[in-house]
Amino acid sequence: MRTFLVYVWRFWMVILGTLLTLIFFLPVYILSFRQKDYKACYFFIRLWAIGMFYGMGFRYSLIKKTTAEINKNQAYVIISNHTSIMDVMLPCILFPNHPLCYVGKKELEKIPIFGTVYRRVCVMVDRSSARSRADVYRRCAERMQQGQSVVIFPEGGVPDDTNVILDHFKDGAFILATKHQFPIAVYTFRGLKEMFPFDNSKGYPGTVKVYFNDILTPDLSLKTLKETAYEAIRLSLTE
Repeated sequence: MRTFLVYVWRFWMVILGTLLTLIFFLPVYILSFRQKDYKACYFFIRLWAIGMFYGMGFRYSLIKKTTAEINKNQAYVIISNHTSIMDVMLPCILFPNHPLCYVGKKELEKIPIFGTVYRRVCVMVDRSSARSRADVYRRCAERMQQGQSVVIFPEGGVPDDTNVILDHFKDGAFILATKHQFPIAVYTFRGLKEMFPFDNSKGYPGTVKVYFNDILTPDLSLKTLKETAYEAIRLSLTE
């Protein structure tokens, strides 16, 4: 019976996602043509994310592990662990004053309707192409110089092995930060691995713990940045 209810809940996500995408498609599509309109575009993207997250029965509890404060006039490279599709919604909810740009997989542009907007508001990367991967840094830097913050999940995807607590970090987020001198805002999302995994037969609504770990300055070496961020997130997941 429980599994049946989970499938019903998951099907509700399809209905909810379709409705919200249809509602916000037109304003997002129109406002996505020009980067100077992106702040207004992001307002509707954020409403979509809020509708998806809360509409699926999720809430979050923010736990600060640092005295650092987010500056609304500063662009950030925002990183976190990645275990669920709901991870994508949380940064939009957490950052009302920072228009966010996501680095995402090129394959997602094939999704009807959603893909049309996706290719305009995200920096897409074809992971099979070295040229595409290398060009990501330039395109992200351009977005950040226009006032946007960039969201990157440094694990590069969700580990196939569900026993992996935190996969190895790739260099991308840290290269972007050190090369273009942008601070890194480090977050940990705890609970979504169980509440909304990629296994459609599992999951339940509930409260996600969001840890604001730290803001790392880009004057540190790439290796130090990556190791510090990894350890901060690992500790928040295992404590």
